[in-house]
Amino acid sequence: MPLSIPRLRIWFAMLAIAVVAVVAGFYFYARIQNLSFLKQLPEKLGVDIQQSSQGFSLSKSQGGRTLFTIRAANAVQYTDGGRAELRDVNIVVYGRQSNRFDQIYGSNFEYDPKAGTVVARGEVNIDLEGNTSGPVQPDQAPPRELQNPIHLKTSGLVFSQKTGVAHTDQYVEFRVPQGAGSAVGATYDTKNNVLTLGSQVALKANDQHGTTVHAAHGTINKEPREINLSDARIHQQDRDFQSDRLELLLTPENEVRRAVATGNVQLLTHGPNSTRLRSPYAEMMLGVKNQIQTAVFSGGVEMETSGPNAATVTAGRATIEFAEQNRPQVVHATESVRIEQQPSPQGKQQQRIEITSQAADMYVRQGRLIAYAQSQGPAQVTITPVKPAVPGEHTVVTAARMRAEFDEQNHLDLVRGEPRAKITSIVPGQPDKVSTSDSVTAHFAPGGGILDIRQEGNFRYSEPDTKNSPMGPGGRFAYAARARYTPDDDVLTLAGSPRIVDGGMTVTANTVRIVQRTGDAFAQGSVKTTYSELQQNPDGAILATRDPVHVTSNSMNVQRQSGIARYLGNARLWQGANVVEAPSIEFDRPNRSLVAQGTASTPVTSVFVQINENGKTTPVVVTAARLVYNDSDRRARYTGGVLARGEAMTMTSASADIILVPAKNRAAQSLVSPSQLDRIIALGNIVVQQQDRRATGEKLVYTAADEKFIMTGGSPLLADSQHGTIRGDSLTFYSRDDRVLVESNESSRTITRTRVTR
Repeated sequence: MPLSIPRLRIWFAMLAIAVVAVVAGFYFYARIQNLSFLKQLPEKLGVDIQQSSQGFSLSKSQGGRTLFTIRAANAVQYTDGGRAELRDVNIVVYGRQSNRFDQIYGSNFEYDPKAGTVVARGEVNIDLEGNTSGPVQPDQAPPRELQNPIHLKTSGLVFSQKTGVAHTDQYVEFRVPQGAGSAVGATYDTKNNVLTLGSQVALKANDQHGTTVHAAHGTINKEPREINLSDARIHQQDRDFQSDRLELLLTPENEVRRAVATGNVQLLTHGPNSTRLRSPYAEMMLGVKNQIQTAVFSGGVEMETSGPNAATVTAGRATIEFAEQNRPQVVHATESVRIEQQPSPQGKQQQRIEITSQAADMYVRQGRLIAYAQSQGPAQVTITPVKPAVPGEHTVVTAARMRAEFDEQNHLDLVRGEPRAKITSIVPGQPDKVSTSDSVTAHFAPGGGILDIRQEGNFRYSEPDTKNSPMGPGGRFAYAARARYTPDDDVLTLAGSPRIVDGGMTVTANTVRIVQRTGDAFAQGSVKTTYSELQQNPDGAILATRDPVHVTSNSMNVQRQSGIARYLGNARLWQGANVVEAPSIEFDRPNRSLVAQGTASTPVTSVFVQINENGKTTPVVVTAARLVYNDSDRRARYTGGVLARGEAMTMTSASADIILVPAKNRAAQSLVSPSQLDRIIALGNIVVQQQDRRATGEKLVYTAADEKFIMTGGSPLLADSQHGTIRGDSLTFYSRDDRVLVESNESSRTITRTRVTR
């Protein structure tokens, strides 16, 4: 947010110059009171003089030094009323300390003793000039060098001896080294030392900025020394200043010490990035040589900037401290400070940024640019999308203190808050998403908008429970050493031992990414997931118990809406003794199902158990290219080349369905294994190997309870290395004995016994 600090500095400097010029320009009116000596002219000239006196001169001295001299080419006193006339007059005022060389000259002055007035008939010129070397020079010696000379010109000047008031309603001009000015009408009250400027007060400065000062009306007081201008307006090439009233307090040396502006105070800069500063009241304190010390805007301060990074700043009060050469150094803003930055049309992120605090200090670099701003106490940043997906959605960032840093173009670069940092994401109709940390840092793009928000130290994230969450009750919580949020993709990335607890699911990994809007999560590196708080399913098998389900992999992504999690790279899922391993596993917790996908070199591997005739539990290891399992029907479907290895047999096939014993049946039999094999249904290129015998066919049904094989399809064949080969349309054989049942469409059922070594 650009604050236009350099423009403020230039304005204060130029305002000070203009004030000095105005004070000096109108100082000549204070000299008018010296014309009161004209009341003594009749006495000096003699009341009986009836004719002109050539080469008239008059002077007054004190302490051996001349105070003033009056010279006139002609002095005439008229008998009618005793009026006196001075023509071609030149008056030089040296001052009581001989440090002045002021000259007043005009072609015709008239004194009326009855009315007690001195009237300038025609044009009056006044030159005001300092003479610091006067006290050490011979009396009445002119200055060796000019010191800020001021030239003034007016007409119709009337001085009343009775009231002590000098007045003209004519045009007044003056010239100073800094420029030229004018006014229409002026009144000077010598008794109260007040000069009033009638109207149309104007000053044009001789500077590179083309400075002009205008006022509708003005007064100058001698004690206390002050200047008051109404409807004051100061203009430069690219800036304007105005106020309803401008009060300037002066030192005895006529230097401005304090300037007070009241009513509609405005400072406006022009250009591609214009700035408008408004407040009801402004006050400026100056030191020696018009060095600005502080400037205070109060009563409700508002600043607006336009252009690519348009911004609005409001505060109850703003105090600016200045360094050498009138350069702003620190800006203290208090009383509900608010900074609002609009998005740049060229910016990628279209967001409105609002920073609020009760007080903030802004530190200025080289008197031109803001280096950084520091809040005094708690602060808040509100981020609102220009086109929100849900009306009213926004993000609020708070901290005990905040620091905003700016780049070389005076654009907001980053905002850092600490300690007790907090981010709240608000979407109407949804629970608030809250994260806390030791610190928070928001980085801004050059074109406007936030690049990312980073939280460091003890990161905590909470999202209340949502209705019908497939992940289970309890809401979502996250923990990490640090986190990074990117508005571009609405992703929160956790690092430093991150852990997510989402209902009954807990995830740990090297890094975790969460899409804020959808709730989808992505984990990378040493992923471990535990599903707990499971309900028992009496009709299920592998995933039927309350025991936690564990999954490990290289990476994971989980869809919050569906509850489906996909694990990639060395995936391993287990519940109790049940284990599934594959390059990738897709686990659907709400439906208690999974899909495992292998490769040619790394197939899917799972382990089941069966109970032999002696009651012994033996494992059955099954591998294949793909596994699909649904706990609702207890069916594990393997495809892409199946290999099953048991204690006494090996089976291969194109595909196979393995049906498991329901949990309620196992409980009735006091069996604890959730992956107890019930039967296998295999299809395509089936080969069963039992030590010395080998069976082939196209379809196989195996029942674990009696260890019975039924082979059909494609002319089933059973070969025994010692007893030969058997073919038939259907072959039934057992693992526990050597019985073989052969069925054929062309012959009756035949039972053949072969020797089976147990």
